[in-house]
Amino acid sequence: MTSKELQKRWKARVDEVQNRFFSLDPEKDGSVRINKARKDYAYFVETYFPDLANKKCGKFQLDAAKYLLKNKRARAVFEWARGHAKSTHISLLIPLWLMIQENRQFNMMVLVSKSEDAAVRLLSDLQAELQYNELFKHDFGHLPQLGSWEEGEFRTVTGFTFVALGRGQSPRGLKDRSNRPDYLVIDDIDDDEMCRNEDRINKALDWVLTALMGTMAMGRGRVAFVGNRIHKKSILAKFVKRPNIYHTIINALDKNGNPSWKENYTPEEIAEIRATIGERAFQKEYMNNPLEEGTIFQEKYFRFGKMLPLKKYVALVCYTDPSFKSSTKNDYKATMLLGKTKEGYYHLLKAYADQTTITNMVEWHYDIDDYSKGSRPIMYYMEANFLQDLLLDEFKTYGEDVGHQIPIRGDKRKKPDKFARVEALQPLFERGFIIFNEKEKESQGMRILIEQLLAFQKGSKIHDDAPDALEGGIFLLQKRTATKSNTYRVGRTSQRKY
Repeated sequence: MTSKELQKRWKARVDEVQNRFFSLDPEKDGSVRINKARKDYAYFVETYFPDLANKKCGKFQLDAAKYLLKNKRARAVFEWARGHAKSTHISLLIPLWLMIQENRQFNMMVLVSKSEDAAVRLLSDLQAELQYNELFKHDFGHLPQLGSWEEGEFRTVTGFTFVALGRGQSPRGLKDRSNRPDYLVIDDIDDDEMCRNEDRINKALDWVLTALMGTMAMGRGRVAFVGNRIHKKSILAKFVKRPNIYHTIINALDKNGNPSWKENYTPEEIAEIRATIGERAFQKEYMNNPLEEGTIFQEKYFRFGKMLPLKKYVALVCYTDPSFKSSTKNDYKATMLLGKTKEGYYHLLKAYADQTTITNMVEWHYDIDDYSKGSRPIMYYMEANFLQDLLLDEFKTYGEDVGHQIPIRGDKRKKPDKFARVEALQPLFERGFIIFNEKEKESQGMRILIEQLLAFQKGSKIHDDAPDALEGGIFLLQKRTATKSNTYRVGRTSQRKY
């Protein structure tokens, strides 16, 4: 940001603070209000920062405040998803809450970010509250006295010092009279460009552990590292492996698939952003699960082309990988319609993938049935383990309503490891033997399949139901049409001639 842009941002922030509406009378019940604010972080936030607290604090935010208050030698990493008020709480509200405690909690706070400008912006937010928050000023009086956020440092009348530093900037000699830094906040120090170079990451981590933390008096004081994991070898990812680290991970969705900040977000909102930005971006920004694009499958391998009339395919297979639960918190259901050409190419004619109900999944099969219009028989398969009474009943009920049944059968193959099976498709993609229907390029199922293929890697927690269905269909096509010149081997990374 330029100096002019920083000034414009500062003015807008000051206006926000000055225009804040307080429902409480500053002159009334002051001591009661102050005592309650010191004990109750949620009350403190809601009372003095009503515009910042338009949604109630999540439990994870309250826990962070309590932990930092109780632990004067904290070494903490708050690995929170985007949109979960990391900076608002860890770099702004919690420091202000520590300042109002009866027993002094710190003397010098150093705010560190990826650049000096980013750190200064954080510092300016603190100064705006201290200087222009009328209720906070009335009750606690921590007014700025010397310096300014523009200079990267200021001091209050009550003796608190605040300093802004960019990553790698020399912090040596930082002290205010006899006080050394005793509260370090490292806020979003990682960036995408630097994470491409592990040597730079290691140097930045070394700077944190030596030059920055070395400014503390033999480690006395708190260190709060906050950010989301944008790379598997980021500074945050490496720092958290240090001994004696208190570590909390807050993803947009918890382990049960529910919003972690349920006071602010609905499952529908999260599902919408997930669909909009794609699975890889969602995992990185909102699930602290960065995935390397194209580790096994690269985008250049995906070829789109014209499909043949259905009667010209050697065989047609519709393969489904279902999940029994229908809410958005569970696995994807996936159905793939594939045809094999005389030349040995695999054409993906239709792709369906969604976190949806069993009924919708059954409807996909009837869409495919309508698409084929009886031009050539389609073999419908589903893994035998899934083809139980519940699913059969759904197919039967739907079939009775429309007047005919889908002849779905169980795939009884004893499947090898899923990773090996899906990975074995890579040579087929690389050599151009799998072609997607160009008319389905923008369909949801095709987009989800590509997202899941690009993110597919060993040990990944990302959904892989669509690639699994694709592999199932290709395997069955190969099995039914195998020739000496066209062999697909499961679990191998090299194939014979196609």
